[in-house]
Amino acid sequence: MAGNSKKVIFAALAGNSLIALTKFAAALYTGSSAMMSEGIHSLVDTGNQGLLLLGLNRSKKPADERHPFGYGAELYFWSFVVAILIFALGAGISIYEGIHKIQYPQPVSHAWVNYAVLAAAMLFEGIATSVAFREFDKSRGKYSYIQAIRRSKNPAIFTVLFEDAAAMLGLLIALVGLLLAQYLNMPIFDGIASIGIGIVLALAAFFLAYETKGLLIGEAANEEDRAEIARIIGETTGITGVNGIITLHLGPDEVLVNASLDFEDKLSAHMVEQITAKLTQKLQHHVPSVKRVFIEAKAWTDA
Repeated sequence: MAGNSKKVIFAALAGNSLIALTKFAAALYTGSSAMMSEGIHSLVDTGNQGLLLLGLNRSKKPADERHPFGYGAELYFWSFVVAILIFALGAGISIYEGIHKIQYPQPVSHAWVNYAVLAAAMLFEGIATSVAFREFDKSRGKYSYIQAIRRSKNPAIFTVLFEDAAAMLGLLIALVGLLLAQYLNMPIFDGIASIGIGIVLALAAFFLAYETKGLLIGEAANEEDRAEIARIIGETTGITGVNGIITLHLGPDEVLVNASLDFEDKLSAHMVEQITAKLTQKLQHHVPSVKRVFIEAKAWTDA
């Protein structure tokens, strides 16, 4: 999963870096507010991919005395920072730039430059978006895209996916705004397009922040994994009752299982230890995301 995430991020990073440079050059040359907003958008996206790579690398650090459960949640934290940056920098500056252009409208010069840059940007963004969609589609299974995003525990992929989708929509808004500004001779539409881009970014940022917040607070394993964990525990010889099972994602591919179990009274402490060790191995074999298992032996009446 980490390799797939990095592939998606590197593809987006390369595309956004090239696009940001061309958009800023075109904005300075033509004076287009929408193009300047698009340049800011691509620059923010480029920085965001750098933060996601940082989060991925730090999430792989081994557990230590200070962080006994590892650093998997680092990726969740940096993904939340990305959502904040999209809202504060991308959306905020784009809306400000659009309002300024509406208050002080100026005609866009050399419009063909903007159209050429937009065409190139759509090509680069299209390639990056297709890479993100292909990688996300591999893990989507039978679920719709929205359902898969809600279920996903890997924010790196769906963050890039939403960034790319917002970028493509922003490019279309910029194109429509420039066409209306040029052919109706009303520069105000350039500013309106900039505000539209800012609104798209604000909506994308809100959704990403909402999804990442759940991961930061702590989410359980998905329904299938929870059912499999319960099945394996329930079928284990020597266990007479299940007081409770708690699962928690410590990272995209790291699940903690805490189970309170009632063992047969006739079992010795050594036999309980053997059952616990075999159960842990079985859980980790059948549910690969399970990395840590804590089992509490407690009578059903006490629980």
